[in-house]
Formats: sequence, C-alpha cells, structure tokens
Amino acid sequence: MPFLPGSVGFDHSDNECLTQYCVTERWTGDLSNGLFQLGERATRLHGLEQRNCGLLNLVRCYTSQDRSHVLELFEQAATVSSSFCFSTTIEAGGIPRQPVMCVGESMGLEQRYAGAIVGVFIFPRFQLDNPGTAVHQQ
Repeated sequence: MPFLPGSVGFDHSDNECLTQYCVTERWTGDLSNGLFQLGERATRLHGLEQRNCGLLNLVRCYTSQDRSHVLELFEQAATVSSSFCFSTTIEAGGIPRQPVMCVGESMGLEQRYAGAIVGVFIFPRFQLDNPGTAVHQQ
C-alpha cells in the first residue's frame, strides 16, 4: 500500500545510506479483522512463527515499559486516521536484544471496523548484549 499523499519520499542515494545502517521492512494491518502482516525478517526478529499475527502477539516481545505506549499508539491509529512512530527493543527468547523503530499511518477509517494501517520497521544493524551496550553485527 502506498503512503498517504504528501509523505516524504526517498531517492536512491538516501536509500543506499539507510541500508548501510539499517534493515527496513514494510508491514500492513487490516482493521476489519485485526491482523497484521509482517515480512519474513520482521516475523523472525519478533520471535513469531507466522507472518500474520494479532497486535498483542506482535508487541509481546517489546520491553515491558514500552508495551502499553505502543498499544495506545495503535489504538489511536485504529480510531483516527493518523501517523505515528515509536522505538523500542525486542527481547525474544535469550537472543541479543534488537532495537527497532516503527513509522506508520492509518487510513480509510471513515466506516467503523474498516481501514488499514501501513508502515515500516527499521532494524539497526546491531544488537544489544546488555542494556546500554551496542554490539556491531555483520
């Protein structure tokens, strides 16, 4: 799905610079059924087995202090067409912690229980062994 008209575009050189430091992956959410569809990389990094998931399954691996804030952002986006962003850390099953940023927007909310949320996950190319310690990953 395309982003809303007026969203900032990237040219090829911006994309090359971004990929040097981060991995990005699009995701979508269908508000009629509450399912999110993630890419393969985001699915794996979130500790999920399937690319389709509900919101609670998506955020359960985020740091506990960020979960309620992220849920509030998605709840607001599901009720009013809007843009949002957040950053947190994925803590999945004993593997090094993965920082993640998310930028998204909702649209098509004119009719109740309709519309979509689309966005992108941005995963820096490093993981955290301990809180506050960055480890470069090749």
